[in-house]
Amino acid sequence: MSYAANPDVVSVVEPPIAEAKGWVAGRTWPAHRPLLDLCQAVPSYPPAEALREHLAERVKLFETAQYTAITGIAPLRTALAGHMAGVYGGTIGAENVLVTAGCNQAYSLALMALARRGDEVILPLPYYFNHQMWLDALGVTAVHLPFRPDRGGVPDPADAARLIGPNTKALVLVTPNNPTGAVIPPAVLAQFRDLCAEYSIALVLDETYKDFLDPGEPRHDLFRDPAWGDTVIQLYSFSKAFSLTGYRVGSIVAGAKFVEQVAKLMDTISICTSRIAQDGALYALQHLLPWADGKRAMMAGRREALLEVFASGNLGFELVSTGAYFAYLRHPFVGETAAAVAKRLAQEHGVLALPGTVFGPGQDDYLRLAFANLEAERMGEVGDRLRGAV
Repeated sequence: MSYAANPDVVSVVEPPIAEAKGWVAGRTWPAHRPLLDLCQAVPSYPPAEALREHLAERVKLFETAQYTAITGIAPLRTALAGHMAGVYGGTIGAENVLVTAGCNQAYSLALMALARRGDEVILPLPYYFNHQMWLDALGVTAVHLPFRPDRGGVPDPADAARLIGPNTKALVLVTPNNPTGAVIPPAVLAQFRDLCAEYSIALVLDETYKDFLDPGEPRHDLFRDPAWGDTVIQLYSFSKAFSLTGYRVGSIVAGAKFVEQVAKLMDTISICTSRIAQDGALYALQHLLPWADGKRAMMAGRREALLEVFASGNLGFELVSTGAYFAYLRHPFVGETAAAVAKRLAQEHGVLALPGTVFGPGQDDYLRLAFANLEAERMGEVGDRLRGAV
């Protein structure tokens, strides 16, 4: 092309999922040994039948073809505010909610509203690659919070305190984490919140996978702080819990004044989230929480099956952390790049995983498995193929 593209965008890495899938594109696999696609975290089940029937009727209505309010339809904003307050406690109102086209858009809008070129955002290693990609496109510097495998992948607030500088605008956390699966304990989240409040920076908390937390484990109490809106920005997605990935619906929960600023960006980018997607999310909140809890239990069973595989030993791969949809492994091939290991696993052993290097510097010893893609009774196949690769 003869015209010049924005150099900040040109410098952004290519989408890693597409690259990994290219390793096996066009290949066929024997029926007795199919490809185990553990690359991208996608629900292995369709939306609930009741939801599909509901949307089939809704799509016939003229209103579902029209714009909605920029921040989303009022019933969904109210329902989501009530849901989050019910899960975490505290006071959350519809004015604190903006409905987005998935959690990636929620992140993009929130970070664009927080930071500009020359600013810094603290991003934990290993990071969700789209988070880094967006900061790079904005010309915002990502300052990396060290990976702590010795803490099961849980980041250390003391590390973050040393990284905050005059240009720091936000600190991003993902829990349960993508890619490691690690869950940040409530007490540690409170420490991060206090740190961010002390320095007047935003704590951006991506809780895409919150619905897959063990219901017996305590929840954070960040929203119980009457001043939570001064510091906390929560991001959420309906994609995984309700199998709505293609509908693209997520949210930002933040202080009302911040929501007003984000709405300016939403209006210029997409005006609003698709109405049919919002109708689906509203129905899910009103009727499908028990259904989603059943899927959480199913995913917990898949995780237990994976843990049993690694407990049996002799795999050669070390399980560093696991939770929600993901397992983070240390591979045994010293001196070999993670990309080379992942490509060989895919092409020679039929296990498609992502190399740790797509999640940041210093991750060449690791691979990410989206174990949630595979039924529990088939988890042994993963172990067999990993064992065979060593």
